[in-house]
Amino acid sequence: MSAWDQTVVIGQKVRPGGGSSAPRGPTALERAKQVGAVKENDRKTAAGTNKAHQGTDHQRIAKLDRENEVPPPPRVAPSVGKTIGQGRQAKGLTQKELGTKINEKPNVIAEYESGKAIPNPQILAKMERVLGVKLRGKDIGAPLGGPKK
Repeated sequence: MSAWDQTVVIGQKVRPGGGSSAPRGPTALERAKQVGAVKENDRKTAAGTNKAHQGTDHQRIAKLDRENEVPPPPRVAPSVGKTIGQGRQAKGLTQKELGTKINEKPNVIAEYESGKAIPNPQILAKMERVLGVKLRGKDIGAPLGGPKK
């Protein structure tokens, strides 16, 4: 037989001696059945599910997640926002004009006045200087006292 007479099938291995691809011995499942470790009707009934997370495990994991969460950063107190708005109006400034004076965007001023901003001491200090009103510490809303002479 010459090389021209052989049929080549792509994807199959050619075994020396032309052997078939039949299994050589019993599979692991067949051996387990012979020993009696596996019965005919044993099946994986939970195939495709994650047994580790059933029932109360979800509740326990959710509780752990809640305990490890970082609390949101503090927001500006409403009293500070009101003081900024009152001081700005007393000086006759709009939010845009106040923002321009302290080199901040007008929406930053709006966030501080509405109490949605995260307090930044540098921005509060700039607003204190322009408005002449205390925005930090104990006596919020008190006029800024300059150095005593």
